[in-house]
Amino acid sequence: MRRDTRRHLWRDIRVQLPFLAWLVVLWMLLWAQFTVLSFLTGLVVAIFVTRVFRLPTVALSGRINLWYAALFVVQFLGAMVVGALAVTRQVFDFRRQPGTAIIAVPLRYADDLVMTHVAVVSSLIPGSLVVETDRDRRILYLHVIGVRNRDDVEKQRQGILRWERRVVRALGDPAQYRALKADQRAGADHATKGGAR
Repeated sequence: MRRDTRRHLWRDIRVQLPFLAWLVVLWMLLWAQFTVLSFLTGLVVAIFVTRVFRLPTVALSGRINLWYAALFVVQFLGAMVVGALAVTRQVFDFRRQPGTAIIAVPLRYADDLVMTHVAVVSSLIPGSLVVETDRDRRILYLHVIGVRNRDDVEKQRQGILRWERRVVRALGDPAQYRALKADQRAGADHATKGGAR
């Protein structure tokens, strides 16, 4: 076996190890048995599944900011409560039907991993659901309720883009994080110059 091939194989194993471990844990939870036999059968099943139903290797960012990750969890839980209350209010408002729309949200910093996180978060918060993704152009299409005009649509779009920034702060790769910080600095400079006129 050539040296490059061996190195590539070990890199693949290292990258896939968290997924294998998760599949083993899932297997043990499924059978509600935390035994050596359950671990070994879960390992066999995990290896079988990842080899037979092989997907492209997902490169993890290798960066997790614990402060932003904790903040993300708190903001997400708060958004779920607020979304549930908003949907409940709309359901029981018999005077008018809640407006709905399908909106396109072009993501700015997303790779496959960030795009997946943003899509999952957007779908879990009551009031919006991802109905389509355009992976090549990095666009999410969402069905949202509670929109009555273009301002409401733009507000929903900005909300999704805020979640993208939160995901990048928490676990985006260093290049994504640098691009986000540069855009924030440029936006702050632009706002300062605009306010000084």
